[in-house]
Amino acid sequence: MSATEGRPAVPGTTYDDSLDFARRMDEADPLARFRAQFHIPKRASGEDCLYFAGNSLGLQPVRAKEYIDAELRDWAALGVEGHLHAAHPWLPYHENLTAATARLVGALPVEVVVMNTLTVNLHLMMVSFYRPGRDRFKILIEANAFPSDRYAVASQARFHGYEPGQAVLEASPRPGEAIIYTEDILTLIEREGEKIALVMLGDVNYLTGQAFEVDKITRAAHARGCLVGLNLAHGAGNLLLRLHDWQVDFAVWCGYKYLNAGPGGLAGCFVHESHARSFDLPRFCGWWGHNKESRFQMGPVFDPMPGAEGWQLSNPPIFQLAALRASMEIFDEATMTSLRRKSELLTGYLEFLLDRLPGRYATILSPRDPAQRGCQLSIRIKGDAQALLSRLKEAGAICDFRQPDIIRVAPVPLYNRFVDVWDFCQLLSHHANREQN
Repeated sequence: MSATEGRPAVPGTTYDDSLDFARRMDEADPLARFRAQFHIPKRASGEDCLYFAGNSLGLQPVRAKEYIDAELRDWAALGVEGHLHAAHPWLPYHENLTAATARLVGALPVEVVVMNTLTVNLHLMMVSFYRPGRDRFKILIEANAFPSDRYAVASQARFHGYEPGQAVLEASPRPGEAIIYTEDILTLIEREGEKIALVMLGDVNYLTGQAFEVDKITRAAHARGCLVGLNLAHGAGNLLLRLHDWQVDFAVWCGYKYLNAGPGGLAGCFVHESHARSFDLPRFCGWWGHNKESRFQMGPVFDPMPGAEGWQLSNPPIFQLAALRASMEIFDEATMTSLRRKSELLTGYLEFLLDRLPGRYATILSPRDPAQRGCQLSIRIKGDAQALLSRLKEAGAICDFRQPDIIRVAPVPLYNRFVDVWDFCQLLSHHANREQN
């Protein structure tokens, strides 16, 4: 069956394009209550916006203000004593997020830490895990990787004396296609593996929404002697991840997209347990990565903690940790298994309705297989995509645009509804027809 015939992403439900169907799905949604735990932007009329930009900036958890205010009060009342005597002492505050972060990405607690921002963490990881030699010096990335990833790998190659054109290898889509076939990546690894030092992929490509088959790619890369790193900016909080079981060497992610940590929010880092005590790895050191038992003895020699914490540089910003803690508690309550189940249904419903729109002004670039995408559908628009985006925004629908003609729509299962998807497709049909005419 095709999607237009009503096949759902999750078996057991048949879609139809009526508003009544969307309302019934929302009434039966076991996660519907979580929407009330977020601030939804409003239209001029006072109604909720149709917010589909969680892949760029997640919404604010209602309790984030409460958690930040609590730290402000403790700072006012305790000053420096808050490090030990705040209600949530600041000295070990980041540890409040460790267990939930490990559950989120399928890791052991020793393998994860919340710290810094995404590209800072990527550079810190590449200092340790990109160790080029005379024959093995290449970095494999996907074509159309996020610019920051491209800049980071290019600058790391230059740092080691290689020109990016020589050292950076790209896995590309086939001519005329948008996604990259797993078998093409595996063939490239098999062919070039002896020259590849690091496979560095975005777990979910920011432009197309394609989710790579990380387990297969990691096995193939390790078999050829390559290390594997991931950028989970669009994967953490979106997909079911099994970083420990997949034996990925490292991963980094931001906190402000699906994880709702706020603009510029703190990022996360994963280092596989197999490297937990690899103290001989080169690394850039800072005092917060030093052995906790002797950190305040202020010794002259760095003694790293085992695991991901050993890559910390500085004590983290408490207010940002508090905002992220507010969101991570929601993820723990909702569970990624349940969120992923709803995500497949909700994104499949968006796909179903887009396929039924009249005219040929919108083409879905994201994979049709739910296992190879998250909750984002990237839509190529025929005509003036920016003008269409402006009209949608004026009508109360917020999504985002990527050059030259792509609108990205992300129905996030924590706070988006089936009715939101139905309303969005009605608006898209109306305004795109105006654009075509």
